[in-house]
Amino acid sequence: MKTRITDIFNIEYPIFQGGMAWVAEHNLAAAVSEAGGLGIIGAGGAPAAFVREQIQKVKAATDKPFGVNVMLMNPEADEIAQIIVEEQVKVVTTGAGNPAKYMEQWKAAGVKVVPVVASVAMARMMERGGADAIIAEGMESGGHIGSATTMTLVPQVVDAVAIPVVAAGGIADGRGFAAAFMLGAEGVQIGTRFVVATESIVHENYKAMLIKAKDIDSTVTGMSHGHPIRSIRNKMTREYLRLEKEGTDFMELEKLTLGGLRKAVMEGDVVNGSVMAGQIAGLIKKEQPCKEIITEIMQEAQNLLGK
Repeated sequence: MKTRITDIFNIEYPIFQGGMAWVAEHNLAAAVSEAGGLGIIGAGGAPAAFVREQIQKVKAATDKPFGVNVMLMNPEADEIAQIIVEEQVKVVTTGAGNPAKYMEQWKAAGVKVVPVVASVAMARMMERGGADAIIAEGMESGGHIGSATTMTLVPQVVDAVAIPVVAAGGIADGRGFAAAFMLGAEGVQIGTRFVVATESIVHENYKAMLIKAKDIDSTVTGMSHGHPIRSIRNKMTREYLRLEKEGTDFMELEKLTLGGLRKAVMEGDVVNGSVMAGQIAGLIKKEQPCKEIITEIMQEAQNLLGK
């Protein structure tokens, strides 16, 4: 399947892997790229030296294109931006802010820039700033979310910009892929399903929780203070929501989640940790290699789109 996304990013299938902090490291990124998608290293809040190490490990594992997701609030974002140029990374996706300050150095180095947006206004701003494509992410996704659903956001962003749009949020199979293309997207970004990939380093407790999840098992914390995050319900989310309802100060609430994602991903603490996942978790039934995941999605999507 050829679209502007496969052409611009020189990939076989128009599938991006989400740049999930702690989850999207070199093993997963390399496996997705080898399988024909675009593997992405999630820089998250990691130090610049760690990001460089991850980039070098992906380059040693595959000669296929891959990207780095830069969380612009990372205190070392300036250093990471420079490392991306030095290591000749071909693609950057960005989140939590406006990448304008890095655009000139990235474009001069031939880096393709793809910001994640949750609104039409932000999509237009990113296009004016020189973005090569847009990832329009609906609130069905795991982790930090906006307020619009994928179904409503994607077609409005497609209508608002001339550059290609990648749909994200609530996509885990060929049906979601086909639906995104019907909305005008030319690619999809998938996060939660890749969390349970065989190559994912995520703790088995985390994977098991996603595989067992039902449609109603995700919840959103932080709605009242403007920092909404979608996770699977557990002891931590219940406590957070109770305190949030009581009007607890934002900084106090933050202490409850400090290091929570790492705790869940690396240590397997799915009771007190932050088990970030999209609403689509109920569709995920087993652990599979990245190649198998992508092949299944593409076969199902092509059958549906062929009809």
